[in-house]
Amino acid sequence: MVSESVPETIAAIVAAHRAGTVTPAQTVARSYQRIRDRGDTAIFITLRNEAEAIAEAEALAAKDPATLPLYGVPVGVKDNIDVAGLPTTAACPAFAYNATRDASAVARLRAAGAIIIGKTNLDQFATGLVGVRSPYGIPKNAIRDDLIPGGSSSGSAVAVSAGLVPLTLGTDTAGSGRVPAMLNNIVGLKPSLGLIPTAGVVPACRTLDCVSIFTLTVDDAVAALDVMGGYDAHDPYSRKRVPGSLTEFPKGLKLGVPRNGQLIFFGDKASEKAYADALKRWTSLGATLVEFDLEPFYETARLLYDGPWVAERLLVIRDLLASAPDAIHPVTREITIAGARQSATDTFAALYKLQELKRVAEQAFTAIDALVLPTAPTAYTTAQVLANPIELNSRLGTYTNFVNLLDLCGLAIPAAMRADGIPFGITLLAPGGEDALLASIGRVFHADTKLPVGARALPQPALALLSTELAAGEIAIAVVGAHLSGMALNGELTALNGRLLKATTTAPDYKFYALNGTTPAKPGLLRVADGTGSEIAVEVWALSAEAFGKFVASLPQPMSIGTLTLCDGSNVKGFLVEAKATEDARDISSFGGWRAYMAEKK
Repeated sequence: MVSESVPETIAAIVAAHRAGTVTPAQTVARSYQRIRDRGDTAIFITLRNEAEAIAEAEALAAKDPATLPLYGVPVGVKDNIDVAGLPTTAACPAFAYNATRDASAVARLRAAGAIIIGKTNLDQFATGLVGVRSPYGIPKNAIRDDLIPGGSSSGSAVAVSAGLVPLTLGTDTAGSGRVPAMLNNIVGLKPSLGLIPTAGVVPACRTLDCVSIFTLTVDDAVAALDVMGGYDAHDPYSRKRVPGSLTEFPKGLKLGVPRNGQLIFFGDKASEKAYADALKRWTSLGATLVEFDLEPFYETARLLYDGPWVAERLLVIRDLLASAPDAIHPVTREITIAGARQSATDTFAALYKLQELKRVAEQAFTAIDALVLPTAPTAYTTAQVLANPIELNSRLGTYTNFVNLLDLCGLAIPAAMRADGIPFGITLLAPGGEDALLASIGRVFHADTKLPVGARALPQPALALLSTELAAGEIAIAVVGAHLSGMALNGELTALNGRLLKATTTAPDYKFYALNGTTPAKPGLLRVADGTGSEIAVEVWALSAEAFGKFVASLPQPMSIGTLTLCDGSNVKGFLVEAKATEDARDISSFGGWRAYMAEKK
């Protein structure tokens, strides 16, 4: 077993870097050494030059570590997501191009202090749940060599489980951020649609795609989501959603479970028992299990590959398919070419049916807080999938294919290690926007399993204590600009022992401006008539009364502290600006927040 003193999780790595017991350059060098030691060249398609990555890590020393939530954390990025200076292949050499700028999600990671190590392997064009459809090879499952790694985010999941990096990005259209997580005994977070921008991501189905997160723990996944989540004005599919904050395990939690006879395990009794055991664990934690009808969700899932959404996959590769069909993996080619048979009338019929099914799903959630389902019904070996590639892949999507069609968020977490050494996991699902709820309950379940994390027998770290309520003598203050987590002046709050309570938005009663002549750059939040403004992203921090006084006394003109109204109707002290200061300032209300605006400027 690996010593607990070695920093392996994001939280432990950042703490060690800030304490100076390990440097970011040492952690980055460790990742490269582990990649060499692993010897599996199919995990990464492209690695950054090691000296370049280490130099970037060393350069972090010039910055305030308190302002970098991911200070020196090594990251792998699925190779359908752009990283400036590296090729994007989507696991198809004939499609490859050199990315000249970072995808929005990658840019936000870098701004938070993360160091990109390389681009991970995937099922070609993110089409598949198996991880065996790549000309760059098949990554070996980190738990059992004979198992498929899961896809399409195969390299990303294996890299985290094997301890090569503590964080990777995947994508998830039909389960690609969840199935590989289960098969490698790690956490897979599939955020709400539009929460993490998809600008700079090679589309699979553009209307359904998500950037997903792989980590060893739920808390680590939330740390990454906090950095990447937020509106992006340059992404037409970005939404003004916020990650939310972790809370204590809620009382009266109601979890939906399928009606008797509706679950499918394809004869896998071990997985069936592991799911039943997981439900017992939930009840022991205080949750109430409520039956719901899973059939409409199955019906939705059938729309994904039997309906017009396959045509979205065809859009990306149709030119290549016409000019060089042999450059495309034969299974990928067979699946996507079916999109050419979809007509406009087929598309509208499917959209009408989907809207009906969305209403049914919405009704199901009126009686429950979240669904708890198997992440996948079973697991297969690489040999089995190569012999029967389409049918077995389809089976793996039994509980995943409907999720993005219904605008649900999802969290895949380990639940058991079967007697045969195959990991089993469950997925929590809730309506879009409930990411924080899933994380808050999922972290408690995962901790209760006491399972080691990943493939290296790492013990689970103790759950971090949560405190989203003000302590006696504390004052809450909402910040909107350079004092946000990871931004230039956040160190002023942390130096005063400030605590982040939550990320949220204001009521739609404000305009937001980029002020002129401020160093570092600062925004101004101006109150307007009720309902005539925009919702602006804020963070609410807690300061002691003494620290609050010091903080307010240090504020330069034209900044002032007033009372802000949040989206839930509550009031809190926060930054406001005088109207005169906005006369020649740019109105950036459309960005929905300072982080999104600053990302656009880079």
